[in-house]
Amino acid sequence: MTIPARSTLQIDNDRVRVTEWRFAPGASTGYHRHEMEYVVVPLVTGRVRLVEPDGTREVEMKAGVSYTRPVGVEHDVININDYEYAFIEVELKT
Repeated sequence: MTIPARSTLQIDNDRVRVTEWRFAPGASTGYHRHEMEYVVVPLVTGRVRLVEPDGTREVEMKAGVSYTRPVGVEHDVININDYEYAFIEVELKT
């Protein structure tokens, strides 16, 4: 059984949607497609597994080191750490 990540909507206005994501060990977002460009700000340093259309890969995310991705990204994000992992996602509506 897959453990769902917990999302907390912080801001949702005409310009941005800001969501905090928290993952227990083994938790995942579920496979999804991003409808907007977005920025991720990791709150915790750790590793996540990304299940993507072309395969699976593991990446290290460093607390405070942001990155951006374009519209259309498809993936499932899974916490592979033995501790809670978290990040802030900022989706750009304009």
